[in-house]
Amino acid sequence: MPSPLDNPIWHALHTEHSHFAVDAGLARRYPAAIGPLSGMAHPSPHSLESLRALAGPSGRLALFLEEPLAATPGWSLTSGWTLERAELLSQMVAAGQPDSDQDPHFGPGDGPPLRPLTADDVPQMLVLAELTEPGPFRERTHELGAFFGIFEGDHLVAMAGQRLHLPHYVEVSAVCTHPEARGRGYARMLIQAVLREIHQGGKTPFLHVLADNHSAIRVYQTLGFTLRRNLHLAVLKNER
Repeated sequence: MPSPLDNPIWHALHTEHSHFAVDAGLARRYPAAIGPLSGMAHPSPHSLESLRALAGPSGRLALFLEEPLAATPGWSLTSGWTLERAELLSQMVAAGQPDSDQDPHFGPGDGPPLRPLTADDVPQMLVLAELTEPGPFRERTHELGAFFGIFEGDHLVAMAGQRLHLPHYVEVSAVCTHPEARGRGYARMLIQAVLREIHQGGKTPFLHVLADNHSAIRVYQTLGFTLRRNLHLAVLKNER
């Protein structure tokens, strides 16, 4: 049986995140202030036209597809779209409970100052995301779920949070660390914080990572993630 995880953006925008959905019938997207993530019910010429209405003139959208876009009937580079980026993604799921002995440290103590992030932290979140490019991150992306950050002094140097929400799953996303703060285990601690939050809500964590990012995949595997399947990232620009 097909799983909602085979078309996660579409299903998130029809279920847990339906209140965010900008709807064009056969396609839906998140508001531009949240990001370019979009989904189609089924890839087809009609769905691509619905997608065009969501993109707007010269607009860009990002999709997760089961097959490369070239396999979509009616798709071609002369159809009014430019394929600006195509990447293979690994979709990973963490079905087990996290190790409680590895829970991150909150509050004063020996660990770094890790805390939930709020709307007041958005300016620093945007700066960190622009520097590290963990994926699309806009001024309202933090509204998608819980985010946690680690600070050195008053400066946010690492963060991780939640993105797609489906009835039984929540996506881990925006995992990033400032280049000058890498090698200190911050990403691992933040992912553990996000995992704990997801498990406490009775859901299963999943994530997407570039299939050739082997170092990140190894970290995710040590945290209990296993490969579920591959998906295809397509970033499209509307040329009409």
